[in-house]
Amino acid sequence: MGIARTWVFPILRLLLVALVAAALIKLAFFPDRPADASPAEPTGAIVEPRVPAALGTITNDVVVTAAVAADPAVPVKSTAGGVVNRIFITQGSAVNQGDVIFNVKVPIERDPADSVDEEGKPKPAIFRYEDVTAPAGGTLSSLAVLEGQDVTVGMAAGNVAPPTFSVTGTLEAAQQYRLLNRPTEASVAITGGPAPFTCTNLRLVTPLAGSAGDGESTAGGTSSSGGGSGTTVTCAVPGEVTVFAGLAAEMTIAGGKAENVLVVPTTAVRGAAQSGTVWVSTADGATEERPVALGLTDGTQVEITQGLTEGEEVLEFAPGAMAGSGAGDNCTTYPDGTMFCESVPAS
Repeated sequence: MGIARTWVFPILRLLLVALVAAALIKLAFFPDRPADASPAEPTGAIVEPRVPAALGTITNDVVVTAAVAADPAVPVKSTAGGVVNRIFITQGSAVNQGDVIFNVKVPIERDPADSVDEEGKPKPAIFRYEDVTAPAGGTLSSLAVLEGQDVTVGMAAGNVAPPTFSVTGTLEAAQQYRLLNRPTEASVAITGGPAPFTCTNLRLVTPLAGSAGDGESTAGGTSSSGGGSGTTVTCAVPGEVTVFAGLAAEMTIAGGKAENVLVVPTTAVRGAAQSGTVWVSTADGATEERPVALGLTDGTQVEITQGLTEGEEVLEFAPGAMAGSGAGDNCTTYPDGTMFCESVPAS
């Protein structure tokens, strides 16, 4: 042991130090590859990602943030001009559609030749009675007439509040392209409420220019207010489902499903509905612009109905296409048209 400690171990340490020093000198002064002729010029290359057109399934579900609201009151309007003769139902009472709320005493005009009797005295006035009925079932929430009051045809006399509710949400303008087939029902989940249920009588409502609630209009009839489309989507809550006004809800509208169809990522298409453009790989490695017809989309993938065949490769990020349809993408377009996208997690 004394010889090993005195001679062998020190010699081994010297050999190891020498080997490490030799390796460092080799790496520093004698590289395996030739030095770059022009080290100031980049040697990397940007490769445009490409994806093949493949068969898949598109489930076009549009999700809308909504809320429960009581259905609007239905106005009670006088159907004749005259004097309120008698009120049969008081404010706050329950009514059925067709119930008589009050009647109007309407004078009947006589023929001038029949307006006096044989003695030349004016004949007594004659009247008819016109019933004003409830336009819908519910509660007579207001009644703005009194017995003996003069009323005119079409005059608002009160309101009937129906016992029904609706779920209403605002639809983004671009989402309307995904609902061109106009579904008639939706699935609704109430926050903190019952199990999801089917909401019927689905309606998409966009106020017409110049209509009430469309903002102030100019003399030429155009609205002076800006903003979005103002399109709302509304459906009726079934009577057996218990809800309350103001509850938050999530409405899922099934816009269609396509199985075993040709699909590509939405980022690969310039255009989002009906028609678009993709960049297809050619035999020499370049790309060519090609128009395509679009079908359903789920926001991440889009159906190609015409213009591509299965297996053809397209640029995953089409120049000028809208990115960020799924979890999100942070994309940069370079001057030569090359696009680099970095995935961003959904918030």
